[in-house]
Amino acid sequence: MTSHSKIDFDLSDAVHSIAKHLNVNDKQVEAAIQLLEAGNTIPFIARYRKELTRGLDEIQLRSIEDAIEKARDLFSRKTTILKTIDEQGLLTPALRQQIVECQDMQMLEAIYLPFKPKRRTRATIARERGLQPLADILLKQTTLGRSKRDVLKPFVEPDAELPDEDAALQGALDIVAEQWSDDAETRIWLTEQTMMHGRIVSNVKRGKKEEASKFEMYVDHQESVARLPSHRFLAMKRGEAEGILRVAVELDKVRTVGQIQSHFVKNPQFEFYRDLLGTVEDCFDRLLMPATESTVSQTLKERADAEAITVFGKNLRELLLAPPAGPKVTLGLDPGFRTGCKLAVVDGTGKYLAHTTIFPTPPTNDLQSASKTILDLIAKHKIEMIAIGNGTASREAEEFITDLIRNHSLQITKAVVSESGASIYSASELAAQEYPNLDVTVRGAISIAHRLQDPLAELVKADPKSIGVGQYQHDVNQNQLRKCLEREVQSCVNSVGVDLNLASSSLLSYVSGIGPKLAENIVSYRDANGRFNNRQQLTEVPKLGAKAFEQAAGFLRIRNGNQPLDNSAVHPECYRLVERMAKKLNVQAESLVGNGGLSQKLKPEEFVDERFGLPTIVDIVHELSKPGRDPRSEFRVVRFSDEVKKIEDLKIGMILEGVITNVTHFGAFVDLGVHHDALIHISQLSNTFIKDPNEVVAVGNVVKVKVLEIDLPRKRIAVTKKLDMPGKA
Repeated sequence: MTSHSKIDFDLSDAVHSIAKHLNVNDKQVEAAIQLLEAGNTIPFIARYRKELTRGLDEIQLRSIEDAIEKARDLFSRKTTILKTIDEQGLLTPALRQQIVECQDMQMLEAIYLPFKPKRRTRATIARERGLQPLADILLKQTTLGRSKRDVLKPFVEPDAELPDEDAALQGALDIVAEQWSDDAETRIWLTEQTMMHGRIVSNVKRGKKEEASKFEMYVDHQESVARLPSHRFLAMKRGEAEGILRVAVELDKVRTVGQIQSHFVKNPQFEFYRDLLGTVEDCFDRLLMPATESTVSQTLKERADAEAITVFGKNLRELLLAPPAGPKVTLGLDPGFRTGCKLAVVDGTGKYLAHTTIFPTPPTNDLQSASKTILDLIAKHKIEMIAIGNGTASREAEEFITDLIRNHSLQITKAVVSESGASIYSASELAAQEYPNLDVTVRGAISIAHRLQDPLAELVKADPKSIGVGQYQHDVNQNQLRKCLEREVQSCVNSVGVDLNLASSSLLSYVSGIGPKLAENIVSYRDANGRFNNRQQLTEVPKLGAKAFEQAAGFLRIRNGNQPLDNSAVHPECYRLVERMAKKLNVQAESLVGNGGLSQKLKPEEFVDERFGLPTIVDIVHELSKPGRDPRSEFRVVRFSDEVKKIEDLKIGMILEGVITNVTHFGAFVDLGVHHDALIHISQLSNTFIKDPNEVVAVGNVVKVKVLEIDLPRKRIAVTKKLDMPGKA
């Protein structure tokens, strides 16, 4: 590679562009990049380095990280393209400048296209037959003053499979068509036209009409590309992937071809004018439009993926941050019919205590024995809560538990919890390590109990994709989805904080700066040496160095340790600052912890110095007043109707309580306790217009809805949050 094909990575343009997009200044972006490149995590930067970034939050920091990654990918691609063109001996100073200054990957690929190694095409064959000089004549479009026959005759060569003038002309026109199709400006223009004025069309494939019921609305469907919602595009592409639908992108051909003709064919006096007009149409049909359709489909897919992944991330966050019922002795019940209901008891710390199986549901219906078993477990273990999985036989099991609580006047909280992903976790290597001597079904019941006690601590053990809160999660870019979900889990774990002496390795692995290997080392150290009494002990864990300690310490909690600040979000690097605050008030530092009255007497601006700015000091004062405060809301149990246990029990107009299980761009799904989630269409979520369902509902919300429609054959239920809305008979 020659020196003029080499380029250096320059962040300045990217920094300015990112700052403009986020409506922040360049210095903030530069600081964030420096911190990220120094190995700091996003939760750590957002929480403990506010002075340096001037308060950038996690969402802004994620955008910066993604934008820099894209800038590096663009730079890498530019380097490859420059090297390839240079090796061909075709890299001119003007072309080099055009590539270096390009800031869009799609435009970069369009510039590179004429130089890209091609498979054997009609134009390639024509060049091999010596027709490039004739093509050059056609491309110049200079009036020749000779007949077409005279121009073409020298290129007739029977030995080169050019038996006559028509064959020579056709070969040269193939070269012209390919050169026009490689024109970067034309490709970009045609893509823009298709994005603005194109239509996406879907039809059922021949012989697939019987299988098309779930894609019914897309059987003979078309709509504007510009206004196409992401979920409808993904639905069409799924139908196409399943071999049921044919999906295409269309554009007004007559108008578009006319515009391309006026761009490329300039001289009506040219002897081959009509031939060139026809070649434009051939170029459009055979080369330009198929390439454009591919580009537009890719753009729509990327856009749809981004929106769907955002929806998934929001839903997962709400689920992970669902209110915990707390550290109470809990009975987990994994319901079933023929194989019975599996029971598992865990104590307030989540430790497994006992398990058994009961058969209160059909076909056995052994209510007496099942009641005695549960009452004995309650008496022996002092059970305070019962968590019932929402899978098969859930309503029958819940009815049995409800009657048991009522008949024996038990002071016990009963709740139905989502089983999504529990079976996958139960059969996982992690579950086998945690409970090596227990059956998969018992592990499932333990997981259900844990999900009620602390949803976050348990759900981090499952693959986020299996938790069931996504929109077309199997159809989107899996690498991007994985990255988004890992970020959300990490963000949630660090925002809540983690009990260092109780957390599993799964939960610890998401703490800033730790990861799976260090998490295992922490648990091994804890098992060998007993509980941690202070954060500083972490430095004794093998392979846990100063950087990992810096990143993790503030997010780890130690209850009843020998340093009260260790049970707060105050970072150890700020402990001396707290001592200064205490000295100012003439009290001991531990007296400030949890004493809102004392901490309110502090004036944050008095403690600003070279190291700690006002944002950090304000955070510390807030934390001292309520140390280790859980940001999750208060636990509340959804109460399903006793009269409604299956879809056949529903009636139009019923008002029922349910829990939101999924939020999409077109509405939200709600569990009413009938084994089939009901849809609240976006138009039925609010009496006022909303663009996004997330404006009014979130996963885990307990809501009241009215039944509008029931489609028994397809097991579909439509409900509304607008309770004054009449149902449809």
